[in-house]
Amino acid sequence: MPHAPEPITPYSTASGPKRGQVETMFNRIAPTYDRLNHTLSLGIDRRWRRKAIDSLKPFAPQVILDVATGTGDFAILAAKRLDPDRIIGVDISEGMMEVAREKVKQVGLDNVIYFMKDDCTALSFETGTFDAVTVAYGARNFEDLEAGLCEMCRVLKPGGHLMLVELTTPPRFPMKQLFWIYSHVIMASIGHLISHDDSAYTYLPRSMAAFPQAERLVPMLHHCGFSKVTFKRFTFGLSTMYLATK
Repeated sequence: MPHAPEPITPYSTASGPKRGQVETMFNRIAPTYDRLNHTLSLGIDRRWRRKAIDSLKPFAPQVILDVATGTGDFAILAAKRLDPDRIIGVDISEGMMEVAREKVKQVGLDNVIYFMKDDCTALSFETGTFDAVTVAYGARNFEDLEAGLCEMCRVLKPGGHLMLVELTTPPRFPMKQLFWIYSHVIMASIGHLISHDDSAYTYLPRSMAAFPQAERLVPMLHHCGFSKVTFKRFTFGLSTMYLATK
């Protein structure tokens, strides 16, 4: 099983562990996060999220854990498309979840979706609690990816499903080269203009490059206790969805 990559941090290595830096970064950019996401992806991320959630429809999960829930967009969409009894969203950023709680109230789903601060590498839930675990565009921020994957497997019921979707680098010419220019030049400029945090959007392409993509993530998922691991690329490989069974 390949070793996990060295953690890429938003700020300098002298600023402390990755977990604390990621928490600080997301607390800073929480008010502008949604606008930035949709602007930087040209709105395509909404389609990726729908496709990812719909991959769980055949299993009809009723109790779902949404890891790295952020501002709650994925949890809200999952509640609408999967009609579960309960979704618990966890994150290390209270700033992001403050936005999420307000959004959930506005759409009348606060009796279905709940949020709590938790560390994905040491989840507070008992073994075998959830029918499905989802993580959308947050796995690259884990301080210890392997520990996070193993914890998500632990809290799943036997036969439960992990659905992970992450930003990835297109594997082929010319999209690979065009994306490098976009992510290193345009993305950083737009991110600075909207969020006023230079580090957040220079960190994004670096964290993507360090994340084990496609075939490289499969052995790690098997090692953490998953089987029937499949992946599917979206939009020339700009995003990749992984589906696995405990």
